[in-house]
Amino acid sequence: MNKKSLKWITIGTVVLYSLVLVGWQLYTPHSELTTQEPGADNRPEGLARSADDVKVGEFFMKYEAEAPTGMNGVWSAFRGSQRDNIIQTSEAISTSGDYQEMWSFTTGEGHAAPVIYKGRVYVLDYDETLLSDMLRCFSLETGEELWRRWYRVRIKRNHGFSRTIPAVGDGYIITMGPNGHVMCCDPETGDMKWTRDMQKEYETEVPFWYTGQCPLIDGDEVILAPAGADTLMVGMDIQSGAVKWATENTVHFKMSHSSIMPMTLNGKKTYVYIGVGGVCGVSAEGSDKGKLLWSTNKWQPSVVAPSPLRISSNQIFLVAGYGNGGALLQVDGSGSNWKATVLDQYKADKGLASEQQTPILYNGKIISILPKDGGANRSKLVYYNPSNLHTPIWTSAQDERFGLGPYLVINDKLFAFNEDGVLYVYQIEPNAMTLLKKQEVMEGVDAWGPMAYADGRLVLRDSHTVKCLKITE
Repeated sequence: MNKKSLKWITIGTVVLYSLVLVGWQLYTPHSELTTQEPGADNRPEGLARSADDVKVGEFFMKYEAEAPTGMNGVWSAFRGSQRDNIIQTSEAISTSGDYQEMWSFTTGEGHAAPVIYKGRVYVLDYDETLLSDMLRCFSLETGEELWRRWYRVRIKRNHGFSRTIPAVGDGYIITMGPNGHVMCCDPETGDMKWTRDMQKEYETEVPFWYTGQCPLIDGDEVILAPAGADTLMVGMDIQSGAVKWATENTVHFKMSHSSIMPMTLNGKKTYVYIGVGGVCGVSAEGSDKGKLLWSTNKWQPSVVAPSPLRISSNQIFLVAGYGNGGALLQVDGSGSNWKATVLDQYKADKGLASEQQTPILYNGKIISILPKDGGANRSKLVYYNPSNLHTPIWTSAQDERFGLGPYLVINDKLFAFNEDGVLYVYQIEPNAMTLLKKQEVMEGVDAWGPMAYADGRLVLRDSHTVKCLKITE
């Protein structure tokens, strides 16, 4: 083939393909097609889903049928049924040898801690694959998953997802998800009872690290602090979710990571809440139930995770991380005349403080773990007398540091779990603590979630794993 022929073949090929391309662009295969107008497909109104159209609890899966075990122990809510992180039991707690691991399971990244109710363990979880909040139910005896109820809600990882602890009792288990979605189910069957959406109903501004507030149960009500545009706090019927009373947000607080704590102050039963903007007390009894009794903005950290701690009949201890340190609040008054006064306030390196966990008041002393900006005793376990919040009466050893790990009291022993997955057990004495044993439970990563105890079993977690240890003799 000569050069002239090759030239004409090349030109012809280019022209042919150019005509094909032009024709393909101009050709209309179905000229009778028209633009689809909204509603023309006769789809029922409401079936289209937007990104924020969350149907709380819409999916359910049952896995195992649980056989009766005879377990009746209860750890029913954040810090236990008394909200004090202390449990008294007749079971003999072992302090020798390694505790036996009974079971474990994995979760999505998070710090949500379990509750235990009559042989079942419940934990809120987040599944990144399904983009879903999940309430999961397990057997305390075997660790087998019994059922789960979930709903799709798209959120991004931010030091984990789920952070809250459910509240469980006869006929209900109530959760609050990372974006403020509240769900109530039957604790045995998982059947849905009612739901609430804090953002849609109350215009709640969810905190930066998602919701950390744990539901409070008081009698036949669940108490929540949406801290929204108009509503500061609400009391809802446990069985129906109906609002029984609401507190107007005249103080303009926003939702924090802290939880509501019930306290009796000057003889008045009160719900105490630290919001973004200050601290407040709401009447928890009588004809004025739900009324804002007092508030102060003299202590208002921009980020707060620990909950307030009552240390006397009219004094409350407050702590927050990120350099905020601690404060002592005194509440005075009666009837319709109440006043809250900040008596003492200091940075984290000047006294008793905490960043993540709520301190424990035990036998008139305060137990805490100092934050990482707490000076020479940073991350140590500490013991303080409430009469002197600036000088500890005891601290753990130099190599006994816990970061943001949890701790709780069982009988007269303190169980402290450092954020790297090592469990320490101390004997609590009037002015000191004695280390009895320690055990590496897991190669922990951010073991921040609070522990739970029932029926001789201690349930703890890091950011991806939940484990159960048998700690009784």
